[in-house]
Amino acid sequence: MSDVITKAVEALSAKLDGGFDGSVKFAIEGEGAIMVDANGVRAGDEDAECTMSADAETFEAILDGDLNPTAAFMSGKLAVDGDMGQAMKLGAVLS
Repeated sequence: MSDVITKAVEALSAKLDGGFDGSVKFAIEGEGAIMVDANGVRAGDEDAECTMSADAETFEAILDGDLNPTAAFMSGKLAVDGDMGQAMKLGAVLS
């Protein structure tokens, strides 16, 4: 598992403080994927209601609070496939 994935799992786990009502996958270009669901946050590439894709730099900026997830989506830095409601719910947690 890459350092980016490991750090992201830790950061997302701290922000979510438990499970998430739904399932979202973060696909990070060249690094791997992270699953967020009722079981918490973990490295994994399973089916999810929503998949968000971005490069590592964009993903790190979102986690650090330097980039708003909605702004990343609107500028084309973050792609969303599937249930937009799940993406918005998770985005609210990350903002």
